[in-house]
Amino acid sequence: MIMLTPRRFLPSTSHLAAFEAVARTGSVTAAARELDLTQSAVSRQIKALEEQLGVELFLRERQTVRLTLAGDAYAREIREALRRISSASLNLRANPHGGTLNLAILPTFGTRWLAPRLGRFLSANPGVTINLVTRLSSFDFRLDSIDAAIHFGHPHWPGAELAFLMSERTLPACSPDFLKRNAISHPEDLLTVPLLHLTTRPDAWERWFADNGVAFESVHGMLFDQFATAAQAAIAGLGVALLPTFLIQEDLKRGDLIAAVNREMESRERYYLAFPPERADYAPLAAFRDWIVSEARSDQQA
Repeated sequence: MIMLTPRRFLPSTSHLAAFEAVARTGSVTAAARELDLTQSAVSRQIKALEEQLGVELFLRERQTVRLTLAGDAYAREIREALRRISSASLNLRANPHGGTLNLAILPTFGTRWLAPRLGRFLSANPGVTINLVTRLSSFDFRLDSIDAAIHFGHPHWPGAELAFLMSERTLPACSPDFLKRNAISHPEDLLTVPLLHLTTRPDAWERWFADNGVAFESVHGMLFDQFATAAQAAIAGLGVALLPTFLIQEDLKRGDLIAAVNREMESRERYYLAFPPERADYAPLAAFRDWIVSEARSDQQA
């Protein structure tokens, strides 16, 4: 059973918009100009909001206003709530018949694997609009306006269901010129050259060396927060990066990247589509889930 918030705790959006504008600009005058209202009108709306809540939101000092501690905390939440209302309104306007799917993606997976295929899904589902946002780690679906997310890791996401997409194999890759300049023929040779690391996978190189029977004391090198930048650094000849093979297929075909040592490693983690259980039957999500699972399966079998 859904519990409705008592109306006395639901201020009007005009009052909230006036409060947020003053809180953000620190000025009634600037807020009035932004909202196309008079200063007195903005002041009245804020006063009405304070009376409704029974809390002082601003400290008035001569011609200036300053948020109270309570007002500062309230402003942060109201700003996010107004952003979500605005986003929902824009989504509805863009697709008045419904069918919007808000999808969180991992940057390189989204640009290199998903985006080139997404047209096929949209062609087969013309009533669905997909909005893409970047999320690098898991989050609480209850606190975000996201319908589903691409997850790489172990099959665990609190409060979410997971649909398996694909496994992953990584390859130590570098530029052809880098390989010419460095004598690399065996796995242990990589200990003598610059290695490129991902901050999200700090032990990847250690695992690769262990899988290939190479003893080492420590592994150092440059750090990157995304595969795309690590791949570009490898293409630029800065070192060897341990990269997912399915994300660098085009780079390998063009010859921008080659295997420094032809020893692939299967990652322990997998790719999943995560979504809140209560959204499982939402038509756009169900259609996307079926499509991406099938697309990933076909890609792995190719």
